[in-house]
Amino acid sequence: QVQLVESGGGLVQPGGSLRLSCAASGSIFSFYVMAWYRQAPGKQREMVAAIRSGGNLNYADSVKGRFTISRDNPKNTVYLQMNSLKPEDTAVYYCNVQPYGDPAGFWGQGTQVTVSS
Repeated sequence: QVQLVESGGGLVQPGGSLRLSCAASGSIFSFYVMAWYRQAPGKQREMVAAIRSGGNLNYADSVKGRFTISRDNPKNTVYLQMNSLKPEDTAVYYCNVQPYGDPAGFWGQGTQVTVSS
């Protein structure tokens, strides 16, 4: 079993920054993919950023150049640095980690990010 602890969400003004953290713990100590998803009201959940074990990165077009995903493998922690935030970034952000051989992975509880003046 894997547990995910997310932190860093909150209220921020447009143009501001937030840093999300997600620490995985449990019996699994290595993950193929660690990622961030988000879901805004009335919209489908979308992948924001993902990072594979070897460091390969994927970003949604809407966040390229503004968000940066990184991971600390010994700590099994994934981060999402969000800069130049826009109101349309407002959503619940979810951490997802995928062990090797388990594409479904595990989900965090979600953390609210609100970008508003």
